[in-house]
Amino acid sequence: MEEKISITGLLPAEICSALEIKPAFRGKQIFSWVSKGAVSFDAMTNLDKTTRAALSEKACIYTSKVSKALHDPDGTIKLQITLKDGRAIETVLLTDREGRKTACVSCQAGCAMGCAFCQTGKLGLGRNLTAGEIVEEFLLMEKEAGTLDNIVFMGMGEPLQNISSIRKAVEILTSKDGRALSSRRITLSTCGLTKGIYDLADNGPSMRLAVSLTTADEELRKTLMPVTLGNPLPELKKAIAYYINKTGKRVTLEAALLAGTNTTKESAQRLIEFASGMDVYINLIPWNPVEGMEFKTPSQNECRFFVQLLEKAGLNVSMRTRRGVKIGGACGQLGRSVSQHNKNCDSGKEQKN
Repeated sequence: MEEKISITGLLPAEICSALEIKPAFRGKQIFSWVSKGAVSFDAMTNLDKTTRAALSEKACIYTSKVSKALHDPDGTIKLQITLKDGRAIETVLLTDREGRKTACVSCQAGCAMGCAFCQTGKLGLGRNLTAGEIVEEFLLMEKEAGTLDNIVFMGMGEPLQNISSIRKAVEILTSKDGRALSSRRITLSTCGLTKGIYDLADNGPSMRLAVSLTTADEELRKTLMPVTLGNPLPELKKAIAYYINKTGKRVTLEAALLAGTNTTKESAQRLIEFASGMDVYINLIPWNPVEGMEFKTPSQNECRFFVQLLEKAGLNVSMRTRRGVKIGGACGQLGRSVSQHNKNCDSGKEQKN
C-alpha cells in the first residue's frame, strides 16, 4: 500500500502540488485547518465531500501521536510523542507567572552532544526530526494545553544540527495563512556550534538565540560539554558577537549551576570576562537531578552568591524557576522515559534486517 502524504510539513502551494489540488486557494484552506488543529479532513467543512474523501485517500495530517501526558503540580506538562517509525521524543509546556505558555520542543530523537549533566546527552542520536514532526509537536501541545504564546527549540537534540527542518517548521508556524506565530516569540538554544551560529546570523530564520554556556572555563567546559573540543570558547565568543552585530538581537547565555563545580568566585569571573563587550543576558538555572549522575544541585545561598557576583559586574542576570522536576520535564531531564523505548525500537529494526 502506498504511503500517504503527510501535510503538516507543507506550505499551501506545496499542499496543492503534492496532492494535485486546484484552485490554489484550496491549499490555503487546508493549511489553515491544519494550523487550527484539525485532526481529519472531514473536519474541513469548507471543502466539498468529494474533495475531502479524495484527500483522505492520499494524505494524512498527523504522523505522530501522544503516547503519554504527564502533568506536574506546578503546571508543567510533558508529552511523550511516538513518531511514525516508533521512536519517541518529549515535548514540554512551561507556563510563567504571567500565564504565558511556551512549548519546549525537540528537534532530534536523542542527541549527539553528550553534555555530562544532561539526560538527553546519554541517549546518543537516533535521527533528526522532519519539519512536519516539529510542527506536530507544537500542534499536539496546543491540543493538550490550549493556545501557546511561544516556542523554544530547547528540547531533545541540538537545533543547529537540524537547522533545515527548523527553518521549514518556523516558516510554517509563522505563515500568515496559518498559525502566524511572531518570530519574536521563537528562541533557539544551542550548546555552541560556531559554524551554525554564523549560518543562523547570515541566513536566518529570524529568532532569538540562546547559548548553553554553563561555564566560561575552557578546560572545565571540555569535560562538561565535549562540543567545546571543536568549538573553543574564543571562537564561540566571536560567533556570538557576530550574531549580535549582524542581527541586532541580544543573545542569552545559559548556565546550569552545578554545586561546587561552576559556582565559584573564579567561575563567576570567567563568565564576566566572556560576556564583556557583548549585549548578552545571563539566564541561570540550578541543576535538575538526573539519575545516575553525581552532580549536585547548589543551595540557595550558593546561587545567590553567584548571582550577586555577576550583578556587581553590571551583567543582566535572572535565575530561572525550576519547573517540571516531578515529571522529569525540567531542563536537562528529558529522555529518561523514552530511552528504553527507543532502544527497543532500534533492536526491533535490527532483527528485521
